[in-house]
Amino acid sequence: MPSIDSLQTELGRDGLTVLLVSVMEPRETVARAVAARGYGARVLLDADGRVTEAYRVQATPTVYLIGRDGMLLGRAVGPRPWAKPAGRALLAALLRPSSASPR
Repeated sequence: MPSIDSLQTELGRDGLTVLLVSVMEPRETVARAVAARGYGARVLLDADGRVTEAYRVQATPTVYLIGRDGMLLGRAVGPRPWAKPAGRALLAALLRPSSASPR
């Protein structure tokens, strides 16, 4: 998670928003982990597992890529090299404003 968290700082000005979701962990445990790891992204608590169930999360980490229009662009289960060139290129492409002009 540190790699995706660091991208929030780097690409946040371009429109990237990273939300980390803690699954059924006590608030105090999550607060200690966030402080110890120095996460800068917002951390949401799924205290009862309803969000995890609604999004059908089967493993962590699970990353959902959601477009500016709110539509799901993709889902990745398991660790991915988001901070490496291919991951950065994908995110940069998704953050680029559409060249299509509205009618």
